Amino acid sequence: MLRSTFLTTAFLLHMCCVTAQQFTMEAVTSYPFPSELTGAASGSGIAWALNEQGKRNVYVAAGPDFTPRKLTAYTLDDGQEISSLSVSGDGKWVVYSRGGDHGGKEASNPVNPYHLPIPPKTEVWSVPFAGGTAKVLSEGDYPVISPRGDSVAFIKSGQIWIAPVDGAAPARNLITAKGSCNSIVWSPDGSGLAFVNNRGDHSYIGVYRNAGTPLQWIAPAFSKDHSPRWSPDGKQIAFIRTPGTGGVTDSLLARKHQPWAIWTADVSSGEGKLLWKSPATLPGSIPTTDGGTNLHWPVAGRIVFLSYHDGWPHIYSIAAGGGTPLLLTPGAFMAEHIDVSSDAKWIVFSANTGAAATDIDRRHLVRVPVDKAAMEILTSGDGIEAYPVVTGDGHTIAALTATAQQPLLPAVMPFQKGTPNVIGKSLLPAAFPIQQLVTPKAVTFKAPDGTLVHGQLFEPKDKAEKHPAVVYIHGGPQRQMLLGWHYMDYYSNNYAVNQYLVNQGFVVLSVNYRLGIGYGYEFHKPAHAGIVGAAEYQDIKAAGQWLATQPQVDARRIGVYGGSYGGFLTAHALGRDSKLFAAGVDIHGVHTAAQFLPPVLPVLAPDFDTAKKVAWLSSPVAYVDTWTSPVLLIHADDDRNVDFGQTIDLFRRLENKGTSFEYLAIPDDTHHWMKYSNALTVNKATAVFLIKHLKE
Repeated sequence: MLRSTFLTTAFLLHMCCVTAQQFTMEAVTSYPFPSELTGAASGSGIAWALNEQGKRNVYVAAGPDFTPRKLTAYTLDDGQEISSLSVSGDGKWVVYSRGGDHGGKEASNPVNPYHLPIPPKTEVWSVPFAGGTAKVLSEGDYPVISPRGDSVAFIKSGQIWIAPVDGAAPARNLITAKGSCNSIVWSPDGSGLAFVNNRGDHSYIGVYRNAGTPLQWIAPAFSKDHSPRWSPDGKQIAFIRTPGTGGVTDSLLARKHQPWAIWTADVSSGEGKLLWKSPATLPGSIPTTDGGTNLHWPVAGRIVFLSYHDGWPHIYSIAAGGGTPLLLTPGAFMAEHIDVSSDAKWIVFSANTGAAATDIDRRHLVRVPVDKAAMEILTSGDGIEAYPVVTGDGHTIAALTATAQQPLLPAVMPFQKGTPNVIGKSLLPAAFPIQQLVTPKAVTFKAPDGTLVHGQLFEPKDKAEKHPAVVYIHGGPQRQMLLGWHYMDYYSNNYAVNQYLVNQGFVVLSVNYRLGIGYGYEFHKPAHAGIVGAAEYQDIKAAGQWLATQPQVDARRIGVYGGSYGGFLTAHALGRDSKLFAAGVDIHGVHTAAQFLPPVLPVLAPDFDTAKKVAWLSSPVAYVDTWTSPVLLIHADDDRNVDFGQTIDLFRRLENKGTSFEYLAIPDDTHHWMKYSNALTVNKATAVFLIKHLKE
């Protein structure tokens, strides 16, 4: 067992020996990463957040040239995220949150990977779109600008506050209600707002009008109501209703329908009625892909939503008075990153579909009218296009785009079929090795139970000898790795690591195992997966076995790595199949079923005893006795997604058994490497470990 001090000598020995054909980890991870793309309700202005090696800032651009312009001036790699970015309807102000970890369970809680003696606060900021000094409006999170453009409502300590958008007066408490508030939505004219009030086992939709008028609860019931959406005239609200907590204790092992429904309510009376109820089938369960139900009320007569009930995450439109929903997006693909045009006539989204069969592992831009099944795929080719936004003037679609070589960057195109014009190429550092990156190819193979599994194969340009190989396992688990740079920062980082390993002479297979998205409901929500059987591990083992049969791979030198749920499956691989997987890196992985189970188990469940046994056998720690391959354990101790104790527990078990392992603990960072230097340290440690055990 080695200590984490192995990093200093190993890094120096390996990282300084870079040939002319190789690039450094610093170079391949030097790319900027854009997020939070948004636009004003009028004009052509767009804004996005940009993470440049940990220095996060707001950028803006406007037509006709859409030249990127840096709006803020944060200069430290201090781990402070920029989120909830929006532009006022008149295009004059940009508002955002700074701080927190919005990929974690405790989003608004401060993060402090910079190790400041007093942790920074999560705050609401504003800055003029034209340029000027950014101001702190208040401590708080999730800001929403009024349609009038003069004020910002936000969440502070679970309640709703408000401040002038220009910071001319102090913020004040607008609403204090039992429980906690979230999901603020202004009325179309800005005279009031709707919000969700969470009270634990149930939640209400509330409406605020002014300080002198009592709050109104919309169709209150014994349920969990969320996602309020105003009608265009401000007289009604649509919302999603799911059951409140409680009911008969049922089987822990059986897959169950998760019911949901769309309701509408009259704002003046608060009386509601059922508009549409999802089919009582497994695919009819509430969707868990990007944006959930994606509820919108764009025009007076139509309500738009996403449902999985035909086996794919599709967009539907239903008359506001009720009736049969109209399927807007038929086909064997998923709709994702959904936006409504400013004129409310179009739905624009990304989808894994196109003319090529391999487009199932990409994203292209699509549009469809809100009231007619006349879908048009707007982009094509080998690129990745995600997060589309239609500018307020309706002339342009902005999106974040990538290829196999070019990382995600903002791009614009006319509101019609065409090729996006990348507007952020100048943001790529000169050292970024774009010409040296390989193009992964789509592959498929079958798991032992016959499930077809998709993957992306990265191969070195030198194929004259047998190479060591690595199976990369994504997290989530509801993610899909693509044939290019990913549109999420965590997986973009992993794509960079895969490219680095290939450049070092590895063959890398990125595997899209079941529980992932992009291949339909049965693949996304399979039987006997997770803590009720870990059936998805079959796909990981099959990936290793498939690699072992490839002529360019040395079957004795196959490794595995992954983070989060990928760490869970990495630990399974090393514990169950050390003869196949010679070494691995487990990054903040889940190792015991306790991570997934409620604090108090429903002991009255009819299959309680069986479920406990299945959960144990679905946990990697059940296979420590057969774990012989060396492993590197990595975890940050402010992780809000996977408890740090999960790795402490595995550490102790491996130590007691005498299994060879190394470790790297990161103080004060979270699950998402808020500090770039920490991500770089983790990436280097991963590569050095795999090179040492599989190549050298």
